[in-house]
Amino acid sequence: MDFLSNPMAMSSAALAIIVSFLGVQILARKMKKDKRKKKYHPIAGTTFNQLLNFHRLHHYMTDLAGKYRTYRLLSPFRNEIYTADPANVEYILKTNFDNYGKGCYNYVMLKDLLGDGIFTVDGEKWRQQRKISSHEFSTRVLRDFSSEVFRKSAVKLAHIVSEAATSNRIIDIQDLLMKSILDSLFQVAFGIELDSMCGSNEEGRNFSNAFDDSSSMTVFRYVDIFWRIKKFLNIGSEATLKKSTKIVNDFVFKLIHNKIEQMKNSKDESSIKREDILSRFLRVTGDDPTYLRDIILNFIIAGKDTTAATISWFIYMLCKHPAVQEKIVKEVKEATTNKDISNYADFAAAIGEEALEKMNFLHAAITETLRLYPAVPVDTKICFSDDTLPDGYNVKKGDMVAYQPYAMGRMKFIWGDDALEFKPERWLNEDGIFQPESPFKFTAFQAGPRICLGKEFAYRNMKIFSAVLLGCFQFKMSDENKTVNYRTMINLHIDGGLDVRVFHRNGN
Repeated sequence: MDFLSNPMAMSSAALAIIVSFLGVQILARKMKKDKRKKKYHPIAGTTFNQLLNFHRLHHYMTDLAGKYRTYRLLSPFRNEIYTADPANVEYILKTNFDNYGKGCYNYVMLKDLLGDGIFTVDGEKWRQQRKISSHEFSTRVLRDFSSEVFRKSAVKLAHIVSEAATSNRIIDIQDLLMKSILDSLFQVAFGIELDSMCGSNEEGRNFSNAFDDSSSMTVFRYVDIFWRIKKFLNIGSEATLKKSTKIVNDFVFKLIHNKIEQMKNSKDESSIKREDILSRFLRVTGDDPTYLRDIILNFIIAGKDTTAATISWFIYMLCKHPAVQEKIVKEVKEATTNKDISNYADFAAAIGEEALEKMNFLHAAITETLRLYPAVPVDTKICFSDDTLPDGYNVKKGDMVAYQPYAMGRMKFIWGDDALEFKPERWLNEDGIFQPESPFKFTAFQAGPRICLGKEFAYRNMKIFSAVLLGCFQFKMSDENKTVNYRTMINLHIDGGLDVRVFHRNGN
């Protein structure tokens, strides 16, 4: 049939073209409308701005959070979304937990230091480690063993601090705490004496320094867009990271192999104490050194840096607020029924579970320190599929989404007009009993399914060390005019340490 000579065919074709055209127009308008519906958080800068402000990164991000609550930073590879909104935090960490995880991005960043540990993985690997760790951390054996280790380490530290007080010598209390906590955690984790505090173990000292350097270089990757090139060429910060992680790995693998051999060669298995974490995991998971290395290193970075740094910031706060320091001392002595302390070991022995339960003001003061100086200042997740947060803004698949404990602790819309003030009383009810806040508001220990397994473990550790040190000594800043700031790394360390003068309290 000749198409052009058939009017009906031409009319049908014309109608089809018109309908198709209208369909395209309607679809285009709908897509445009849908696009208009999607709205994204305001742009507050770029990752380049983070690099420029790296030395004061959390100040910079707190300023942005105060303006926007939730905002975007543009990067060459993805949107980076930062939130200080508790509703968004609850949604990310709990309500839609499965859509926000470590993801490939964070895994690649952290893997060189933390391997396939619980802080780097998602899915089945995470669930398996979480299940095993949850059981082990809930055992009374580990609780009692760790408490005894903490008390002994605190006494050892007290003797060193006492020498400084007697000789009127300035000490870097953060450095001593880092070493003391590391020693105690190695005792809990591996069942061995590291003795980095006294410096008699050169390997232990090298491990500690390498561990800190590895942490710092790892977090630097988040603002260094050239880190992959540096890694390939083995230059700059990546060369430092490679060297430091080798020292860390060599030391940890040596300890693991020694423990495996010890357990294999023991004729009487019942004679081996299974109190330390490595022994307990060897029994449950087998003897894969890499798997064990990842578990133990994640435990150490979770416990050592966070605990030691928090106690350091805590002492800093007490130096700034001497009345709070004295109130804690009064509570500690009442809880332990010790008015005069003549022996550090006897005093530490009196700090049992019952005494710790009575120290509500101490617990509140440590928590208030964590509000202002959280051990993990920023925690990042990756969005696995397109989503809309409770604030109404959209998030794309692959976006990095981070909540900011450091910034959140300083937000007046969360904590009130006195948000920047150090007030332990905000955590106590009218009877002086500690009252926790929502974990989506106070995010120092995460929340939801990934809430910190070692939260009670950490509080017990911090309270034992704090009670021993404050019960025996008075702390003052060596220089009241010195500016104290943080070092930008995975955990919130005091940059350059905390120099203090120490004075014996009456009766010891």
